[in-house]
Amino acid sequence: MIKPIENMKDAFSLKGKNVIITGGNRGLGFGIASAMAQSGANIAIFCRDAAKAAEALNELKPYGTTCFSVSCDVTSLPSVRKAVAEAFDKFGSIDILVNNAGVSCTKSLLDMDEDLSDWYKVINTDLNGCVHMTYEVAKRMRDGGKGGSIINITSNAGFMVNHGQPMSPYSSAKAAMNHFTHCMACELAPYDIRVNGIAPGFTNSELSVHIPPDNLKRINQQAVAGRFGEPIEIGALAVYLASPAAAQVTGTVQVIDGGYMLRC
Repeated sequence: MIKPIENMKDAFSLKGKNVIITGGNRGLGFGIASAMAQSGANIAIFCRDAAKAAEALNELKPYGTTCFSVSCDVTSLPSVRKAVAEAFDKFGSIDILVNNAGVSCTKSLLDMDEDLSDWYKVINTDLNGCVHMTYEVAKRMRDGGKGGSIINITSNAGFMVNHGQPMSPYSSAKAAMNHFTHCMACELAPYDIRVNGIAPGFTNSELSVHIPPDNLKRINQQAVAGRFGEPIEIGALAVYLASPAAAQVTGTVQVIDGGYMLRC
């Protein structure tokens, strides 16, 4: 059983915690990495772009925690096993896993090629990648006997159909991740491993710069907050979910989309 906090001292601190973040070298993933490093955590960024990882690590240096990158393709279970073993060897233990790596697709199903390569690319990255990482990391958390926290980055698209662009592979993968989060919260609870999800809406990142101006205006008008989210805001919620303050929080998928879904 995970003990509750007794006061607010260090309730939101991640000091000394060892974290793996997939896709932590850019966008939302880097926002989470930055927030957690600022909260005292050591960070292992799992990604495929070594140059972008080096840039991210350089930005994390001022926070004074141990940060490094590991080459990993989350769609490949052998690659995940190798990467997790490397991170475990360097850290000695893993306290927090953030399953953030993902891709999207804006083709309608009937416009995809006959091999449905776009469909499988999204499902294999977003859903199967999350499963691969959870399988390898949660085993180590269980065997270490200290519990842990797993945070799955899903999307508000897992709860609705977005207007204006077809996203069936992405939305389906995220909806499955939401329920996978619920299932794992129950399965891993006996080992004091909490599992939660964060479902962002439109957030400023490298992907958002490609949204047409007219669509941007519509999105901002639909969101109650009147703007896109920022990666550091997703990071702040991730810090809370990983912190002692959230010891009683598991099996949730928390939407952070500026109220966008309220007007769907």
